[in-house]
Amino acid sequence: MSLFKERQYVRIRVDREADDSLWMKCKACGELVFKRRVRENNNICPNCGEYFFLTAGERIESLVDPGSFEDLTAPIVTDDPLGFVDSQPYSDRLREAQEKTSLLDAVVIGRAAIDGVPVILGAMDFRFIGGSMGSVMGEQLCRAMETAIAEHRAFVLVSSSGGARIQEGMFSLLQMAKTVTVRRHLAEAGLPFLSVMAYPTSGGVQASIASLGDILIAEKGALIGFAGRRVIQQTISEELPQHFQTESFALERGQIDRVARREDLRDELALALGYFVEAR
Repeated sequence: MSLFKERQYVRIRVDREADDSLWMKCKACGELVFKRRVRENNNICPNCGEYFFLTAGERIESLVDPGSFEDLTAPIVTDDPLGFVDSQPYSDRLREAQEKTSLLDAVVIGRAAIDGVPVILGAMDFRFIGGSMGSVMGEQLCRAMETAIAEHRAFVLVSSSGGARIQEGMFSLLQMAKTVTVRRHLAEAGLPFLSVMAYPTSGGVQASIASLGDILIAEKGALIGFAGRRVIQQTISEELPQHFQTESFALERGQIDRVARREDLRDELALALGYFVEAR
């Protein structure tokens, strides 16, 4: 059975003029802030420091050297092997997400450089069905790592995902095993994998590829975990700590190596990549 079909891919870009409104309201502090000022501040509220979501394009732009990104995302979409229907057909849900984001699925991959170090970069986009991992995302991530091996580049992945895509059933769960297998090939080739966990990194993505980096960096404010807080509390019948599944909780318990502010994330990646380059 073929899981994919090809489709013309709309190359990713950051459309700064798509929204004509000049002001936006911060949901954290309630203040009206000048939208351009927020964008220039890495999508962080200049009043209270609250983080707004970044699109895949904005994330890439914030991390890589100017003009260095070359889109390698394969022009494939899922063929909806289950014919899944919930409140609406999966095919309709996919089409809506594609129209909203100008992406074919929830991850973008490409060649780039970070502080002069050549990398293969993947960035998830939470706007696309919660950044969920289905058969297309699994295939894109595997192709990205295989390209990194072929070109002897480091692999950097920024995760922002609710987990496996329920509309693809077992096919989505199989992507966990698929990506882990190719990640092993990356390790056997002696190439570094830097994993960045943004808000949120959860479910099957957190339990598989996102947790397998040589260095695990969480963006400040990230949510990191497998199941939701309510589900866990009901299962174990215990009250959980207030900071459960926060980036500080994960750091305290050795689940990640570093926590970085959004404005410092590029420098953190450059520093880590520098160590690997020197080691080789």
